[in-house]
Amino acid sequence: MLNISHNQLNKKVKLTHYASGKLVFNKRYYRQLNRFLFVFAVIVIIVLFLPWTQNISGQGQVTTLRPDQRPQTIQSQIPGRIEQWYVQEGDSVHKGDTILKISEIKSEYFDDKLVERTNEQIKAKSSSVVAYKGKINALERQVNALLRERELKLEQTENKLLQAKLKIKGDSIDVEAARINEKIAKTRYDRAVTLEKEGLAAVKDVEEKRLKLQETQAKLISLENKYLANKNDIINAQIELSRTKATYADKISKAQSDMFTAQSSQYDTEAQVTKLENQYTNYKVRSGLLYILAPQDGFINKALKGGIGETFKEGEQLVSIMPSNYELAVESFVRPIDLPLIHIGEKVRIEFDGWPAIVFSGWPNISYGTYGAKVVAIENFISENGKYRILLAPDKDDHEWPKAIRVGSGAKTIALLDDVPIWFELWRQLNSFPPNYYQPEDKNKAAKKK
Repeated sequence: MLNISHNQLNKKVKLTHYASGKLVFNKRYYRQLNRFLFVFAVIVIIVLFLPWTQNISGQGQVTTLRPDQRPQTIQSQIPGRIEQWYVQEGDSVHKGDTILKISEIKSEYFDDKLVERTNEQIKAKSSSVVAYKGKINALERQVNALLRERELKLEQTENKLLQAKLKIKGDSIDVEAARINEKIAKTRYDRAVTLEKEGLAAVKDVEEKRLKLQETQAKLISLENKYLANKNDIINAQIELSRTKATYADKISKAQSDMFTAQSSQYDTEAQVTKLENQYTNYKVRSGLLYILAPQDGFINKALKGGIGETFKEGEQLVSIMPSNYELAVESFVRPIDLPLIHIGEKVRIEFDGWPAIVFSGWPNISYGTYGAKVVAIENFISENGKYRILLAPDKDDHEWPKAIRVGSGAKTIALLDDVPIWFELWRQLNSFPPNYYQPEDKNKAAKKK
């Protein structure tokens, strides 16, 4: 009723006196709804004060814990041509099993007996080295013989020179004595001539004194000639000594030159032998590379190069292999803002693709179908997707991961952080605040001890 009339009926007639009016005006409407809203409000208030585990979620994939256990490709160290396959995709192989055979495509390696011929060249060059060593030893003996002969020859020549010096010394004494005798004879002759003029001496005595003087002079001249001849012998001995030194120096130098030439040839041949040995080793190793072997036990995933006769370059991927023995792990990515909250040993819950799970991220104890893990590595450099990579290993204290998980399958990770009330978490989410920063208990204990 709009109550726009001046004659208001409700003031004259009481509707509650009638049965229908009593039913209508005395009935309480929405009682059940009010009760439901009251109970719901109480439950919501209680829930707001329940504990909630803050978490950091991320997307990742299953991988292996160790790098050598991850899927790998096999490459060839040399370029080649596929000749024969010994496996097919899905086969199980052991370490050292032959996967395929290849052949050379470079002309310098076409010779089937390249290794044997290189070995023969090494033997020939080694024989040359031995011959050069023998020649060097012979030249060394020759040089030693010339040195000994030179010593003896020089000693002989020096002895001759010494004899000549001693002889000329004696001749010089004889010459000096002859000069004195010549002076005495001349004095006696002059005295005899004087006495003969005075009549005191006979002519015979004068003639005898003259004869004596002439003999003395002749002897002096003879001794002087002998003295000069002996001086010439000294000069000849000195010349012979110099000639001997020069002659043997030339012979020894020539022998030493031949020896050094032989040594140079020996060293050059040894260098060639070393180079050939290097080539021999390279050829031998290269011949073993014609068979591509399995690096470890595993399964052949995919042949990246197929067919027969197809050529490839060195380092080109040929086949993909998955190791048979591996420890599963999960790599996940977190935002840079959440990275300070992640620590080594942090517990993480994982939901694998293909394994149904009921996840309550804030109540991990009642989550069903998730599996426990721990953080074992945190990347120090940001990845291409703008996030940081963390590596998760199975938690030994939790139940085991499914056996049928394969490397490469997807996984969703939930890192568990601090426990807070739900109202605080809602307030944090509405304000876009990061989770609570905290330090692991082990670090706090270590800090307290310090």
